[in-house]
Amino acid sequence: MSIQIFKKDIQANGNFNNGEILEKKPIGFPQDGGELKPYSNLFYWAHAWAPIEDSTIGLHPHRGFEICSFVLKGEIEHYDTLLDKWITLKKGDVQVIKAGKGISHSEKLKEGSEIFQIWFDPNIIESLYVDPSYSDFKSEIFHKENTNGVEVKTISNKENQIGLESYGIQIFEYKITDKRYTHKIEKDSYHSLFIMSGNLIIDSQEVNEGDFIIINNVKDLELLISKKCKFFEIVSPVMPPYKTYAEIHKIN
Repeated sequence: MSIQIFKKDIQANGNFNNGEILEKKPIGFPQDGGELKPYSNLFYWAHAWAPIEDSTIGLHPHRGFEICSFVLKGEIEHYDTLLDKWITLKKGDVQVIKAGKGISHSEKLKEGSEIFQIWFDPNIIESLYVDPSYSDFKSEIFHKENTNGVEVKTISNKENQIGLESYGIQIFEYKITDKRYTHKIEKDSYHSLFIMSGNLIIDSQEVNEGDFIIINNVKDLELLISKKCKFFEIVSPVMPPYKTYAEIHKIN
């Protein structure tokens, strides 16, 4: 059984524009200094927010990766060189940039907004030669199911609703009000959980808002909910069927 807990205070920090945008990074870049390095086909995961005012991250390039933004609170604005216009994304919306051969983008976080930005590796050796693309998905398209005090929002399951090329990625959001919940763990997969609010006890350890958990090699896992809890989950393969960027460059 493997359960790894990365408390909020040991995650890498980041900021833009002299602190107008702040970041905690469960999975940071090598130079960020965080404890956790890329694994599976998850290369980067940042929780970013604009606490006091609107702030814009200027135009910058990407190649190869699938870069997804999940709007957790408020709204953001996005511009890229493919669309050549600004668009607005609101709470619950999801954005997918397939960077391919290359694309540049800029993003504005409105005051009080929060996002996850997560980079997936779609087989970087091949994706660097594919034309870039952009898509976004409005919050209302994502299915929610309520059962016995547990609400599950499916952003992408094995049907791949958001069209990722990265192998085996599934994305869910859970709200749990029941005091005890048995979480199903898939074989040969990592389950990566970010605690968005509340707290829970897992393997006799308390985890709180902002903490990050990686679970694998477990059949079922009992979660004890001491306060109403909300968490974001990504399921990814233990062994993707291709060499990832992190493996190629020996940074995991």
